[in-house]
Amino acid sequence: MDFFSTLFYFIVAIFILVTVHEFGHFAAAKFFGMRVEKFYIGFDFWNLRLWSTQRGETEYGIGAIPLGGYVKISGIIDESFDTDFESRPPQPWEFRSKPVWQRIVVLSAGVIMNMLLAAMIFISLAFMYGEAKTPIVTGAYVQENSVFADMGMKSGDVIVSVNGNPVKYWDEALDPELFTNSDLIYTVKRNGELKSFRAPENIMSRMNQDMDAGIRPMTPPLIGEVYEGYPAENAGLTPGALIVSIGGKDIFDWQQVLETVSASKAKPIEIKWRVLPGELGDATSIRKIKENGALKEATLRPNDQGKIGIVLKQVNEREFKSLSFFEALNAGVERTFKMTALTLKGFGKIISGQEDIRQSVGGPIKIAKLAGQSAEQGAGSFMLFLAMLSISLAILNILPIPALDGGQIVMNSIEGILGREVPLKIKLRVQQIGVTALMILIAFIILNDIFHP
Repeated sequence: MDFFSTLFYFIVAIFILVTVHEFGHFAAAKFFGMRVEKFYIGFDFWNLRLWSTQRGETEYGIGAIPLGGYVKISGIIDESFDTDFESRPPQPWEFRSKPVWQRIVVLSAGVIMNMLLAAMIFISLAFMYGEAKTPIVTGAYVQENSVFADMGMKSGDVIVSVNGNPVKYWDEALDPELFTNSDLIYTVKRNGELKSFRAPENIMSRMNQDMDAGIRPMTPPLIGEVYEGYPAENAGLTPGALIVSIGGKDIFDWQQVLETVSASKAKPIEIKWRVLPGELGDATSIRKIKENGALKEATLRPNDQGKIGIVLKQVNEREFKSLSFFEALNAGVERTFKMTALTLKGFGKIISGQEDIRQSVGGPIKIAKLAGQSAEQGAGSFMLFLAMLSISLAILNILPIPALDGGQIVMNSIEGILGREVPLKIKLRVQQIGVTALMILIAFIILNDIFHP
């Protein structure tokens, strides 16, 4: 995906998440009779804004810096460091004049909205796509230099158990919850023998760094179509042929076909395949071809673009189950809780030092890459990315850091316990320290994005 497409999907993702978050604060403040002075998507530092308009008591706008947003409520010490109200008594429409419980609801509303957004996405995806599972009927395709390759696993390995528990589906073998375990062992079958491999403790940060698990079900190199006049047709390849080797190298996965052929532009290569007459299209057929198909071979020369004129035949091995609305509702809510727990575990590992923060934390550059990659895979994948990012944003904002919602909640809770307002000078100083710390963290994350892409 090109730069502008990646940038576009990044802006769309940030716009949706920030709008939902800030609308939570806005709606709750309005509900409790607080005056909202500003509602901005993006920051308008130094008055840099793309658009603004005044509607009643509130100025709505889009800031030129698309890294967040804010709602300015009268009578609150926030990132604007506004203390104009210090010299007058609390007014009925001000944040500081309201009961503590109402203030905490307003401060929590953004996080609540982000969690609701994630739940709505998970519910919608479950209702639209149902429950899908991929049975382990083929070997794994293990990417070079991935964490699974470093563990010792190889393409062609068939996963049979995880931590001693038999697994039947890829969804079980790659359940994100597994990667939060301190001890993770995969057992595979290779050439009829069982072998076990232990995952490193930092497997989660390794996968975050690679932005990919590095392992997936093999895509059988089964030909679905042969283009007329191309080298493949001239060599005798036909639809239904299963490629077994190219240039003396055993082939297990369609990606290997693409890489090997592309690397042989205008150079002759030997290709071997098996073919068995009959209707093809499932894992059983592929096994029959491997066992009983006639072996054929030919030497061909890819064209100058590194193509030989063949197209993959998709083999659908997923098991689908349609869900009713209430089943989807239950599945979506359950997934929201599960993903939240996993994200919290991930934050805990970072804070405790079990995961490398440089590899585990992503800033705007990494988020933009992920937004673009997920959008390439379709609307469902992009929505799933939004849900996960929304949960991360919610958890980040609820952390007890002064500049974040969690820090404000702590401050207002202290005022509730004391039964009086904390002096404005103290709140202002705490907010300044928090904002400074947050700016340093953001700078670190951006630099980390640049130097550890």
